[in-house]
Amino acid sequence: MRNLFLLLVLIFLSQSIIAQTQDSTSQKRRFELSFGQNILFIPDSKLIDIREEEALIVPTSSILLFGELRPDHRMRIPLFFNLPIETKQFLVNNQLISERASPALGAGIQFRLFAIEIDEKSKVEFEIGPLVSLLFDKKSNPRVSPLVAGRFRLQQNDHFVMFMGTSFNIGINVFGLYFGTGVLF
Repeated sequence: MRNLFLLLVLIFLSQSIIAQTQDSTSQKRRFELSFGQNILFIPDSKLIDIREEEALIVPTSSILLFGELRPDHRMRIPLFFNLPIETKQFLVNNQLISERASPALGAGIQFRLFAIEIDEKSKVEFEIGPLVSLLFDKKSNPRVSPLVAGRFRLQQNDHFVMFMGTSFNIGINVFGLYFGTGVLF
C-alpha cells in the first residue's frame, strides 16, 4: 500500500501542473452530458437519534443526470437531476425501515481551479463551486437547499469524460459521493 502511494506521488510530481491556455471550449465543445451515480450518506443531525435507537442507516443510491454548460475555459454552469433508485433504509432493532427518498434538481456555478496534463490528449481538472438544489419532500413540497460540490474530471481526446467528486448539502446536512462518465459536445 505504501509503495502504491509513493508511486502515485511520483507520477503526480513528474507531471507539469500548468494553467492551460487551450481548452476544449476553444474547439466549440461547450456542453458536457454525463450519467453517473450519487451515494448520499447520513446527516450529522440524525446521529443522536440513531445512537439512541441503535439504528444503522444504509446509504441511498441515485441516478445522476449531469449537464454542464461551459461558456469559458475556467467557468462552468452545472445542471443536475438526482433520481433515487432505492428508498432511504434504516436498520432499527433488526427491522428494516424504509422511507421515500427525495429527487432533486440543481444548478450553480463552478470554477476550474487547476488542470494537470497527463499527455497531449489527456488531462485531469479539478472544479469546485456553490450550487443550489430543489428537493421534493415526502408530500412533494419543494425545498431549496444550498450545497458545495467539487469533482476531479479526467478528459481524454476532447470528447470522453470521467469524473468523481463529493458534495455537501448545507441545508439538509448530507454528504454525498458522485461519479460517472460523459461526452463533450
